[in-house]
Formats: sequence, structure tokens, C-alpha cells
Amino acid sequence: MKKVLMFGWELYPFNSGGLGEACLHLTESLSSKGVEVTFVLPQKLPLNVNHMKIIFANVSEAYESLPPVYLSAKPGYSKRIELKDLPPDYIKAVLKFAERTAKIVGKIDADVIHAHDWLSFPAAIVAKQILKKPLVVHVHSTEFDRTGGHSPNPYVYKFEKDGFDQADMILPVGGFMKNIIVEKYNINPDKIKIVYNGVNNSGYRKLAPTLCEFKKSGNKIVLFLGRITLQKGPEYFVWAAKKVLQYNPKVIFVVTGSGDMQEYMVAETARLGISDKFIFTGFLRGDDRDRVFQSADLYVMPSVSEPFGLTALEAVCNGTPVLVSKQSGVAEILNNALKVDFWDINEMANKILAVLSYDALPKDLRREGGQEVKNFNWSNSADKVLEVYNQLIH
Repeated sequence: MKKVLMFGWELYPFNSGGLGEACLHLTESLSSKGVEVTFVLPQKLPLNVNHMKIIFANVSEAYESLPPVYLSAKPGYSKRIELKDLPPDYIKAVLKFAERTAKIVGKIDADVIHAHDWLSFPAAIVAKQILKKPLVVHVHSTEFDRTGGHSPNPYVYKFEKDGFDQADMILPVGGFMKNIIVEKYNINPDKIKIVYNGVNNSGYRKLAPTLCEFKKSGNKIVLFLGRITLQKGPEYFVWAAKKVLQYNPKVIFVVTGSGDMQEYMVAETARLGISDKFIFTGFLRGDDRDRVFQSADLYVMPSVSEPFGLTALEAVCNGTPVLVSKQSGVAEILNNALKVDFWDINEMANKILAVLSYDALPKDLRREGGQEVKNFNWSNSADKVLEVYNQLIH
């Protein structure tokens, strides 16, 4: 039985984004294939997990003292971001995580070390130095994705670069990200293997509808769901909405999520005179989230730089047509979706209007996408990861 020592910053349901969810589903699939996983988290959480052993590093900087997500710069920031501009506890907590790791991994029996994103890279590098085992780094997002390429934080970049340099194999979640790792971090492409995310497509069921009053009055629903950060392109969603409403005023734009650009997004709707056409629901989970998906006529993911884009697959599983940016990993594998460059708000508006105007188009997207998404599961992702383990373990 292969033994894997895995490092992560969060784990579902105590997650701020897709990273914690991906870690849970990947480890479940690896465990079902006979892999023994020991997962190290920086802080103790009341988790109910049976498929793997969890170790808490007990970093003194509690999660409560940290913002819910690592925040990117707001639009308009042109200056280079310095350490003082970051939430300082993040850097301290990441380094403390590595320091604590040195005290707890010495007696752990592992064949390979596997780390998720920059927050856990320093800890995993320490583990590699102590255990003398191969290191796999799984990349769900880079600093260039989070900042849209604008003034990436030099400290975070260094954590990422060190992780890539020390890794025996790098697993980005899409080819778009692989290119960033090669070009921006000067990494040999031979030690990079793309492992696309999966989706748990068996657990979806039809739910009671929401937003019914808007639907009854003849409105169509267009959805933005995700972290409201620079990386996700929320401003392009608002700008495209303005153009859509000029041709079809019977559209409501629903924004589900939270993030550092929410105030900016709200201000833009007011500036453009369309705030009465927007609903901000905040962050939703579980059935509430699926209900919003199922009530939408179209899900739009206008990301500036999206390593994968799991929400697009979740939308398809819920029977919702999707429009995704070409600057995303999911655009590489999902054929039955509309695609557009994130910056092309005219084409974005045209495709939104097409879905809302012609019944045959969303019907085809639902039917064909529903069939296609069955191929994207966590079992296949785990098989790819296992191939990497087998390659590295001698």
C-alpha cells in the first residue's frame, strides 16, 4: 500500500474556495484505490473524516485572525505590493506551518509527499528534507492567476518558485496554468503533468426552485458564482450586463459569492445605472448553491486567469448552460460550453443574448454537456495522480 504525506491549507467544509473541496474529493478517491493518506493541516478543525488520518500542526496564528481568502490587489493598484501590504499573519502562519512540520514529520512513514498550493509548499519542502522522499506539488492557482498578472507579490512568488524548483513533479490543473509555470517561473515542462479536476456528478438532484417571483414576471436569470476577486473578472460581468440590458431589459443578474472586489462590483452597477437588475446573495453552500444554479438560465464564468474552473462543471451537473472564458483550464476540456475571451464584453453580451433568445441553444448545451460531464470525475483525476506516484516511487 502506498503511503502519502499530504499538506494542505484547508479542507471542506472549512474552506474558502475550491481548494479545500478538491483536496477532500481527491483524497477520497485515492483512499478508495488503496492509498494511505496522512493529511497535515496548520490548525485544528472539527472535521468528520474517516478515509484518511489528519494531523494538525497547531499553528498559533488561528484561522479566525486571518481573512477568509488570500486577497489579490484591487484594480487600479499599480505599485509593487510589498510584504507590509499583505495580511501579515498569512506569511507568519505559512512559515510557522513549516516550522511546526519539522517537529512532527520525523516519525511519519511515507513513500511520497504531496502539497497543495503555496501556503503549504514551505512545510512540504521541510518534510522532503527530513524524510528524503519525492515531492509532488499540486497547483490550483498561481500568483499570476490571483492577480491577473498585475504586480504579483514577490514573497508569494518566491514561495511558489521554491516549491516548483524543489518538486520532483508538478501537477497543474490545466494547460493554461502549465504555460504560466513554464514561462513565468522558468520551469522545465518535462516535470509538469496536467491533472484536471473532477466533479462529484452523482450527488446532484432536482431541487425546489428559487428566484420564482422574478421568473414569474418574465425575467431571465444570468448567474455569476465564485469568489468576487480580480482573478474571477467580476467587472467584465457587470460591463457585459450593461450591454445585454440595452437589448433585453428582462434579465436579472445574480451574483453569488464574496470577496475583496464586492464593493467595487456594487459600485460599478450603480455607476452604470443597472443596480436594480442585480441581486447579491453572498456566499452559499450545498443545496442553496445548487438551487441558484438550477434557477439560472445561464452561468457565466468570465475569469481573467482561471487554472481550472470547477464551478463550470458544477453548473453543467445542475443542468445549467455555461459561458466560460477562454483563459481557463475547463475551456480546454469542456466542449459543450460557450467560450469567450474575458475582455471581449461585446462577444460576451452577444452569447448571453443568444442563450436567452433561442430555446434550441440552451437545450443543446444542457443535453450534450450533461453527457460530457460524466467523463470528468475524481476517480480519473486520482488515477493520473497515482501514475505520478508510481513514476516517483522506486
